[in-house]
Amino acid sequence: MSFFHRSPAATRRLTIAAVAVGLITTSGLVATATPRTNTTSTVSTTSTVAAAPARAKYVYLTFDDGPSTPYTAQILKILRAYGARATFFEIGRNVARYPYLTRRVYQMGNSVQNHTWSHPDLRHVSSSAFRTQVQKTDRYIRVQTGYTPRCLRPPYGATNKLVRRRAAALGKQIRLWTIDTRDWSRPGTSVIVRRALAKVHTGSVILMHDGGGNRSQTVAALPKILRTLKARGYSFTTMSCT
Repeated sequence: MSFFHRSPAATRRLTIAAVAVGLITTSGLVATATPRTNTTSTVSTTSTVAAAPARAKYVYLTFDDGPSTPYTAQILKILRAYGARATFFEIGRNVARYPYLTRRVYQMGNSVQNHTWSHPDLRHVSSSAFRTQVQKTDRYIRVQTGYTPRCLRPPYGATNKLVRRRAAALGKQIRLWTIDTRDWSRPGTSVIVRRALAKVHTGSVILMHDGGGNRSQTVAALPKILRTLKARGYSFTTMSCT
């Protein structure tokens, strides 16, 4: 005889027994007992399942050839306004000229890394000149930040096996970029923005400049770049080399 056709007395006895072992569902029907073999619970098809957190999206903003005036300070002000941090690959002789700007870059939570002393093509310098270009810059940056840079960005992005080997011997890792805005050529603010955003994805390294010439177009483009990337869900992190 099915459950639905038992006598009232029999039904009450079964119901009491089922309640005792916790097998009555909220609809009043007897649930099937399922042995638990592990600690993982089964989610009801009527339950609301929380969505998995979205994968973090981030980009690296990098600025080369500084520090300089007035552009480095202007860029720092914009970064602070948008809660963004960046990595500054600085030229040693500019650090020597504007040490307070390097210190300010660091104090505002950004990363200061090595871009050589005088911006030569490292593929065409002697071993001793290579060492001087890197280590002299390290010393000046260390005075302002308290640490020795571990990242090296060769000028022009010019690298080869020899450059990488020499850099490694000095405890440096080469760090280039994946998106080149070519802002150094002053192509116009809108062009810089478009180039920065066109192929961006998580982990992109965007190259811009805060020194080496008139960088007013870069300064003008930066707020639009930051607003757009933030609207797309990106955060901005600093580059490190360990």
